[in-house]
Formats: sequence, C-alpha cells, structure tokens
Amino acid sequence: MSSTNPPELPSDEELAAMSREDLVRLGGKLDEVDIVEYPDPWPVKGTRAEKRAERLVALWFLIAAASGLAFAGVFLFWPSAYTAPDTDGYFMYSLYTPLLGATLGLSVLSVGVGALLYTKKFIPHEVSVQQRHDGGSAELDKATILAHLADAGVRSTIARRSLIKRTAGLGAGAMGLGIGVFALGGLVRDPWAQSDTENSLWHTGWKPKHEGEKVFLRRDTGDPEEVALVGPADLDAGGMETVFPFRETERKDHEALSKALKRSDNPVMIIRLRPEDARRVVKHQGQEDFNFGDYYAYTKICSHLGCPTSLYEQRTNRILCPCHQSQFNALEYAKPIFGPATRKLAQLPIAVDEETGYFYARSDFIEPVGPAFWERKS
Repeated sequence: MSSTNPPELPSDEELAAMSREDLVRLGGKLDEVDIVEYPDPWPVKGTRAEKRAERLVALWFLIAAASGLAFAGVFLFWPSAYTAPDTDGYFMYSLYTPLLGATLGLSVLSVGVGALLYTKKFIPHEVSVQQRHDGGSAELDKATILAHLADAGVRSTIARRSLIKRTAGLGAGAMGLGIGVFALGGLVRDPWAQSDTENSLWHTGWKPKHEGEKVFLRRDTGDPEEVALVGPADLDAGGMETVFPFRETERKDHEALSKALKRSDNPVMIIRLRPEDARRVVKHQGQEDFNFGDYYAYTKICSHLGCPTSLYEQRTNRILCPCHQSQFNALEYAKPIFGPATRKLAQLPIAVDEETGYFYARSDFIEPVGPAFWERKS
C-alpha cells in the first residue's frame, strides 16, 4: 500500500549501525510493502509435531542419497554385458536398465519431495502487498533487500536444523554423483585397450577372428536363429538394406547370433546404385576398391552423435540421419553435405564369395565408426 508520509532516510552511519530487524522494517516502509500476514509455522518450538516434520524431510533426503549411491553402484558394477535369453546370467542382465532408471528417478524424486516438504512445513507463508515502480535500485534498497533475504533465512529456521541440512547435502550430493557418473561413465573407455580385438573402439563385429575367415552380410528377419545371407540378386537398382555380420562358426550359436544383431557398431547399409548414378561416383582415396560393382556398404552409425542413418533417398542418392538431419552423399564416398555431421560415413569393403554367391566383408572398417573420440587416427 502506498505511504503518504515516506520515512526519513538514515545517514550512512545510521545505516551501518542498524540491525537486521531494523533494516527489514525500514525496507518494508521504503518499498511500500504492507505485510498482511506472516505466521510462524511452529509458534511453539520443539514440539513432537515439529520434530516429526523435521525427521520426515530428512528421511526423504536420506532416500535420495541412498538411491543416488545405488545408481552409481549399479552403473559401475552391475552385470551389463549382453547375455542371451535362456542363458545363465540373463536375469541379472535384464535388470540393468530398469535398475538404472529406478534408482536415478527415485533420487531425483526424493530430493524434490524433501525440498517441497521443507517449504511447506518450515517456510513462513507470508502475504504481502507492494506497489510496483519503474527504475533501478539505490544502495539503500540493495541493503534492505539483502536484510530481507537474510531474515527469511532466519525465519525458515534452516540454520538450526542441522539434521535437514546434512541430509539435504548428502541427498543432493549423491544425486549429483549419480548424474555425473551417468554423464561421464561412457567417456572413460580407453580406445587403445584390446586394440587387436573386436572389443576395441577401433574395431567392430566385422573384424575377422582369424586369417582367412569370411564375415558374410546377413539381414535381420526378426528371428535371431535364422541366417539369411544377402547376395547381389537380393537388391534392386536404387535399393538399400540393413545387414549384420555373420560367421559360419556361429551358425548354431544362439548367443553369438543374437549379439551380432545387437552390437551398436555392427549395422551396415548396403546400397545398390542405379547404373546411371554409379557412373558418377567419386571414391575416397585409399578406398577405390571397397565397392562391388554398383554395390556400396556404409555404416549406419552417424558420424555426428551415433544415431542410425536409416533413410536412403533414391532420387537424390542422399543418406539421411533423422535425428539431427545430417545428410551424406552416396555418390561421393558418403561425405556430409548438410547438417551438423562433419565426417564421412565409414565404408565397409565388400566382395562376393565365389563359392556361395553371397556378399562378405573383405576386412573390418579402416576408419572409426560413429562419433569421433579422442586419439582417433583419421
């Protein structure tokens, strides 16, 4: 409410000597604030109800801390390597993702519930009316608003509630730890570890396991037990199909067949260009013989953020990533021509097996697949 008689302004010396309560009262008068109601949530201190409310808030923060630490533990130590259904360890593996979601979600929820309960039960719910004015704030106004904020902190009684402060810090810290582990956990893998095996970041499931082994191109029929190899006659001109690696040694191995379909860097798109388009192809240096006639094979893992480049536009010969709209030119070694991607799609060298008539990979990719990582060679 407006004041017809504004208060006399104190001098700098008087302002420095004023207590917090004096500054609060002065600030209210200067800001033309009328505090209609300022009830104390706990007018009688130390009651059983107050202590129960404090313990309830602390309980939620403790739940946040426990679930945040549980999330970090699950992320770091729970069995996460792929395990095929109906095999030992599959039940534990199947719980990995649900446990990650449940523990992190409970941690975030508990911090929120604890904060809301504290606000509801301990923060005074004042009702004030203030006139609004344009313009900046003077030093006097700044000093009084700081006093108001400090007074609100004192009235909230947070300073004397060490149990809530400790549990809130523990809960928020554990939740932050869980979020930090989630954000950084995938970045700590050493790309040089096991460099000569398919488990390295340098290699994929297309890497032959021994000299002379042929890794064939296999389509996914929905049945991991079914082996459907791909040959030149299976694609029409302008067609595209997604394929996965297959080894004859894995024909009756359910776990290996399923894993080949699920490994993130295995999907490859094989494209058959139309004859008139194939004559206009520009090949990448050092990869001039990676294609087989009009057939070209590129990874489906986008070089931007690893989304599946699952769309092929026959008319323009563009490979499209639906996540962030990167586009790659299939007639020019799948180099990026639009969107945020800056590297070409890795090309898989392919040939046709003379005995079976099916496509196979002549070798693994010779360049990193997917988004760039530190210390990559290209």
